[in-house]
Amino acid sequence: MVQPLVDSTTPEPAASAGQPLLEFDQVGLEYPFEGSMRQIIQSVDLSIQPGEFVSFVGPSGCGKTSILRMVSGLNPAPIGEVRCRGQRISKPLKNVGIAFQNPVMLPWRNTLSNVMLPLEIVSPYKQEMHRKKAEFVHMAQDLLSTVRLQDFQKQYPWQLSGGMRQRASLCRALIHQPEILLLDEPFGALDAFTREEMWVMLQALWMRVKCVGILITHDLREAVFLSDKVYVMSSRPSTIIYETRIDLPRPRTLEMELSDEFNHYFSTIRRHIQH
Repeated sequence: MVQPLVDSTTPEPAASAGQPLLEFDQVGLEYPFEGSMRQIIQSVDLSIQPGEFVSFVGPSGCGKTSILRMVSGLNPAPIGEVRCRGQRISKPLKNVGIAFQNPVMLPWRNTLSNVMLPLEIVSPYKQEMHRKKAEFVHMAQDLLSTVRLQDFQKQYPWQLSGGMRQRASLCRALIHQPEILLLDEPFGALDAFTREEMWVMLQALWMRVKCVGILITHDLREAVFLSDKVYVMSSRPSTIIYETRIDLPRPRTLEMELSDEFNHYFSTIRRHIQH
């Protein structure tokens, strides 16, 4: 049976003492280069608890996006293991939602129809689409209301701003209630004001769905604002050189960026970034 979206303004604790949802065990990555193998990632060990939001930051080319591809199963870890619920990820996972920097939307479908697309593809929703379509439409409208797009359900992608398309993309990534949300620089193309607005909206969506969130970003303030934990990766061959838990209360507000505590996290992470 399809369960409705969780609707709560008070989030559950991000981490629990139970088994991690995701585990990285001596994960590495290397590519052939000019007749030899060049190591990109080496010896990454970490675990992510159910409902936890984490960010990976580090210099360009250190393998951050490769981490996402390993988790998704699109490119399973060639060295070591990435495990989901104790099982090695060896093929694409079904319990994953993905949002990229470019919010690709089908131009012949309106906003509501674009958001509902995963329900036509992912089990068990696709088997129940005809019988429960009204319920699924309500789920999509509920998410669109959270990101203030309730008045733009019938508009087509070309009628939306970049920020609106990205909001719809986030709703689409979460409509099938995934256990894992992968975010690859989703706000990198937006202006500063729209980007900060998107942080607040993403936080609201994530607090409702209560999935694991994994964010790749170059914006350290974005990482602090959204995350329960931030991992800093070194330059190649990269590994985790620093991690910190962000103990700021939720829901977080943009005014928190002005606080001493927020800026302490920002400056500490910044000191560990290698160029």
